[in-house]
Amino acid sequence: MFKHSIFLRIYAGLLILMVLVACSGYILTQMINYQRAQEYRESLTDGMAYIISEGIARQPNRQQKEDWISDASSLLGIPIFYVGADQVALSRAELRRIEQQKAVVRYEAENGVAYVVMGIKNDPQHYLYAQIEEITEQQMKFLPVFIQDYLAYYSGQEAKYLANIQQHFSYPVTIQSIRDLDLDSEQLSRLRLGNGIILYRDNASIRGTTISIISPLERDPSQAIVIGSVPLFNWMPFELAAGITLLSLFILSLGVYGLMIPMQAKLREVNRALDQMQGGDLSVRLPVDGTDELANLATSYNNMAEHIQRLIEAQRELMRAVSHELRTPVARIRFALEMLVDEDDYDYRVQQMDMIDKDIEALNTLIDEIMTYAKLEQGMPSLDFEQVSLFEVLDQVLIETEALKTGKVLELIAPPIGLEVETERRYLHRVIQNLVGNAVRYAETQVIMSGGLNADGMAYICVEDDGPGIPLEERERVFEAFARLDDSRTRASGGYGLGLSIVSRIAYWFGGEIRIDESPRLGGARFVMTWPPGRPTKKK
Repeated sequence: MFKHSIFLRIYAGLLILMVLVACSGYILTQMINYQRAQEYRESLTDGMAYIISEGIARQPNRQQKEDWISDASSLLGIPIFYVGADQVALSRAELRRIEQQKAVVRYEAENGVAYVVMGIKNDPQHYLYAQIEEITEQQMKFLPVFIQDYLAYYSGQEAKYLANIQQHFSYPVTIQSIRDLDLDSEQLSRLRLGNGIILYRDNASIRGTTISIISPLERDPSQAIVIGSVPLFNWMPFELAAGITLLSLFILSLGVYGLMIPMQAKLREVNRALDQMQGGDLSVRLPVDGTDELANLATSYNNMAEHIQRLIEAQRELMRAVSHELRTPVARIRFALEMLVDEDDYDYRVQQMDMIDKDIEALNTLIDEIMTYAKLEQGMPSLDFEQVSLFEVLDQVLIETEALKTGKVLELIAPPIGLEVETERRYLHRVIQNLVGNAVRYAETQVIMSGGLNADGMAYICVEDDGPGIPLEERERVFEAFARLDDSRTRASGGYGLGLSIVSRIAYWFGGEIRIDESPRLGGARFVMTWPPGRPTKKK
């Protein structure tokens, strides 16, 4: 059942797709978080890398530089090494960061250790190489010490130079009055004792938990260096990410299911209609709503049902008409054969044989007409479209008709000799031949043929006669198979009532139409067939 249900396959595909989306989303989130964490680590170290670089650059000789680095390592509680630049392999992007006086951070997730490489101002031959396993309160409390060491060279201008170095920090570093800080008594006491404090604050906004480091200014204890607030890195918890992803996929699946329900209902209607068609009921038609694929399916079904219904009705009508039309020549042949049995007169026997031969020829003609009509009625025949000279086909039919010695005057109003249209020559010849034959049969004295391109750019052929014409209310019926009019165009005029039906079907498959009106020149009937001069689109 699963493999036969398109909707089960769609739902299974959607489930697999949602799993793939969830896995891809998780992997992408991890990659983004890794990149965010790397940028966060670098943003925390860039400012201090600049301050430490400035502090080392102020030392006059190598020994004092190494002593300064040793003191810094002890204060921060992390190993810091003074190494040659050739001992550290850096990428092009990392070298660019060093040139911009920023830090290079390499984090090893396996052992949770970050390696920090810092450049030294005016000493491109050496780097500082630090190993940080974790960030402690000791390190945070001593960060202001390095900033104060830098500002000690600019006594009285601390605020100005602090503003100058702000560009190297991704978080604010300011000098503020202690009285302006929102601190409790215990925190104020620790500041008066010269100790730094660390403030953790929870924020309901996107920043989350933040850290601020406050250290009293040595030159003026009433003021303090305030670092931060610095937001803690916010990893998106796996449970939260998974929950959001699953909820989103669930809502998506509900939406897709809601979109599928109307489609299922429409397909059930198609199935019901097909079941009724299988049972013999061809009257069911599907409602066509919109212009989507299902609407196209409904339209195709309706067209198919109408075509099948028309074919069945045409087949029934054809069987009734054929049985009727065949009886007359068959009865004449049987009568003639019975007459021959007892007849000894040779001339009379020859006369009867000639009549039998004519009846057999009539049967052959009728069968040929029936086969042609059936082929055109069942579906689009194999049409070999080519560029055809309209004048040549009209002139050919004119010559063939005059050779029959009909006693009628045939006139051709010829189109330009060089005019060519894309059509099927054999069927176009059949159309003109049928129309001219029909006109000759009912004309009094004259028939006019013409063709060309009309004002709308459509190819056309026109056949007119000076006969009695066709009443307006009968003009549609003459194109029905085996139809004959009761007044002016009687059975005595000959034919089987299939010629105009064949013309109508050929016009349909050419993508055109055939119409009847009154001839303005001769007063009789005028038949005009029009069709696109290019290749028509295939019809169902």
